Amino acid sequence: MKKIYLMTDLEGAAGVLDFENFCFTSGRYYELAKEFLTLEVNAALRGFFEGGAREVLVSDGHGPGAINPKLLDPRASLLRGWPNGWPLELDASFDGVAWVGQHAKAGTERAHLCHTQSLHYIDLSVNGVSIGEFGQLALCAGELGVRCIFGSGDEAFTKEAQALAPGIETVSVKRGLRVGTGEDLDEKAYTRHNAGAIHVPPERARKLIYKGALKAMTRARRGKSGLARLAAPYECVSFFRPSADSPVKQVSRQSHPKSFIALMNMPDDPKPLE
Repeated sequence: MKKIYLMTDLEGAAGVLDFENFCFTSGRYYELAKEFLTLEVNAALRGFFEGGAREVLVSDGHGPGAINPKLLDPRASLLRGWPNGWPLELDASFDGVAWVGQHAKAGTERAHLCHTQSLHYIDLSVNGVSIGEFGQLALCAGELGVRCIFGSGDEAFTKEAQALAPGIETVSVKRGLRVGTGEDLDEKAYTRHNAGAIHVPPERARKLIYKGALKAMTRARRGKSGLARLAAPYECVSFFRPSADSPVKQVSRQSHPKSFIALMNMPDDPKPLE
């Protein structure tokens, strides 16, 4: 387990409390949120390198960017921007894929700041299996034969990851409190739907992430890491909530006979939901 691809997002980091103040560039605490995430990434990197990794590519997956390059462990490389589309510069040369700061998929109960790609999504499913941002990359990795070794974020995310990639090592750094999916909310209302959570203090969260990443390397060497796969052919169905641009729910459908990666690179074609 020498070469690792590490996907990052912001909403799943401990101490990131809400969208408005922490996740948008206009937020009062956006720079603080970036610091929280980058230090969590460094904790995971410490575990990976101590566990035998020789190369780690950190992919900044938050919309406007959330890794502070000045704070990032210099042993890692930083990727920002994916001009070639999915699988986001991941390829079969990597031995494992990991996640830090990840949130659960849209509509997850007792999740914190959960969404899929944007707050516009109600749900995205492939072959009847509801997935989020974790699942999208995990299934791309599975097609390439790359195992899912580690993931940290809110408790709901860790359960989602374990279900899709059994054997993945996970660390929960906070627990969402909201009951209900928010399916009937418009995009603006959904932004504030699931902001309630109980957080592990950031410093303790980093210690947990370090230990989890180190343990993940041991599990991976023993061949116990998760491999996420669904059988072809693939059909993706996406439901979208009302927004300022579209006052009604919409649905998009795509299919591909052989490749999940090719499916992910097909553009959405939303149509009003009848």
